[in-house]
Amino acid sequence: MKRIGQEAKKHLLTAISYMLPLVVASGLLMAIGNLMGGQNVTALNEINFANALTTLGVLGFGLLPAFIAGYIAYSIADRPGIAPGFLMGEIASFLGSGFLGGIIGGFIAGYIALVIIKYAKVPKWAEALMPMLIVPTLTAGLGALIMFFALGEPLVLFTKWLNGVITGLDQTQKVLYGFIIGAVGCIDYGGAISKVPNLICDGLLLDGITEPEGIKVLAAMVPPIGITLAWVLSKAVNKRIFNRQEEDNIKVAFPMGLCMISEGVIPIAMNDILRTVFATAIGCGVTGAISFSFGNGSPVPSGGIFVIPAMSKPLIAVLALLTGSLVTAVLLLIVKKPVFDEEFDTFIDDVEEEVDLSDLTFS
Repeated sequence: MKRIGQEAKKHLLTAISYMLPLVVASGLLMAIGNLMGGQNVTALNEINFANALTTLGVLGFGLLPAFIAGYIAYSIADRPGIAPGFLMGEIASFLGSGFLGGIIGGFIAGYIALVIIKYAKVPKWAEALMPMLIVPTLTAGLGALIMFFALGEPLVLFTKWLNGVITGLDQTQKVLYGFIIGAVGCIDYGGAISKVPNLICDGLLLDGITEPEGIKVLAAMVPPIGITLAWVLSKAVNKRIFNRQEEDNIKVAFPMGLCMISEGVIPIAMNDILRTVFATAIGCGVTGAISFSFGNGSPVPSGGIFVIPAMSKPLIAVLALLTGSLVTAVLLLIVKKPVFDEEFDTFIDDVEEEVDLSDLTFS
């Protein structure tokens, strides 16, 4: 069972890596178009520059179920899985099951194609037709039957239920859910745990629910910004909590964090993992709670501070980001143990032992 889970995770992460450039490009195009007053239009005579950007972004997002399904199937069955995978994603769009339907359709197409490739016996003359004709056609047909007649209605009902849960939260529930999404979404700084809630946020974005995506974007920046603020505050109160090597890492992690790349925090966190994760998770949760409770949403799934102007409530976004980062900084200052002079300079005091070559002779 564990092996199956790891395999499914590998296929899903492969698909996400292919999908992310489309997500980012589409989101930024739509955000820039919206800032210029653009709208999504359906007729050529309504196109102007701003409308073109917004419309292109919307069209890009419409491709996401097909992308995720196509590249999951590709990861499972190689090239013969791509076409039926994309078709399963189009069925998901037709059903209105969006991102979730695309993921399920991709796995269905991929494993059907893999079974056909492994076990279908064809005459020698037909072997060349397998990857181009036989596998894609059979896979698409069988997958369509499953998607339309077996899974269609349950997927639609589940998607509507999930969207209803998110949109129907009251203010108190938004604070709680926002805190949970924010805390879990950055608990391992871009690792496997973080990807679960972040993937859900991406899926909800496809259905026009932008608030969870706002949490994802802002919370990812809290750990590096919060740790940097903790370093600054530690200087102000004269309590060293980072050694020389960690300070050098902070100088790299901070600009990375502004671009929503939180992995730069990992070398710093590993030296004091429990205290650092505790402080950053609380800070991320506070950011998520503020952002969600005030209804701030992001139409763009990535980009860090550069997409804040495109958010529905940029001032709330800035307030949430700074508050969560400050909470992380204060907590780190309180819970981390002081670093004394000998520990502070450990990184630069390591010198290579001298080697005496005076007795070395050559014969």
